Amino acid sequence: MTSLKEQLKADLTQAIKDKNSLVSGTLRMALTAITNEEVSGKQARELSDVEVLSVLTKEAKKRKESVDSYQQANRNDLADQETAELEVLSKYLPEALTESELNEIIASAISEATSQGATGMKAMGIVMKIIQPKTIGRTDGTELAATVKAKLQ
Repeated sequence: MTSLKEQLKADLTQAIKDKNSLVSGTLRMALTAITNEEVSGKQARELSDVEVLSVLTKEAKKRKESVDSYQQANRNDLADQETAELEVLSKYLPEALTESELNEIIASAISEATSQGATGMKAMGIVMKIIQPKTIGRTDGTELAATVKAKLQ
């Protein structure tokens, strides 16, 4: 089974052969972000698929925010470009969680944290540590934290 990074490289090669500048440009940007993450810190390292997925999620989030900004500035041409890049990145991200799936994961994590003796807002950190590996790339972290906070209060 190939890693996500290897898949991105293979798809980049194919996009270059197909002369698809949108896909090749987007994949180059994604691979650059992955490489930057690999060499950040004190020692270079190879990212796992989960870490690569996290980088791709950050890049997709940047595109979503850019689309909103460009639409507010009435720059639909740039918003369309960002939307197209977001569509390319979306192919590598897992399917988003439904609200019921997310609520189920949160409820399970809260009960697990409660069984460890954490209650109320003191359980926030424990709950988030339980939830994050299950939801990476499938939901927005800010919205996730807000939902958990609301359920813990």
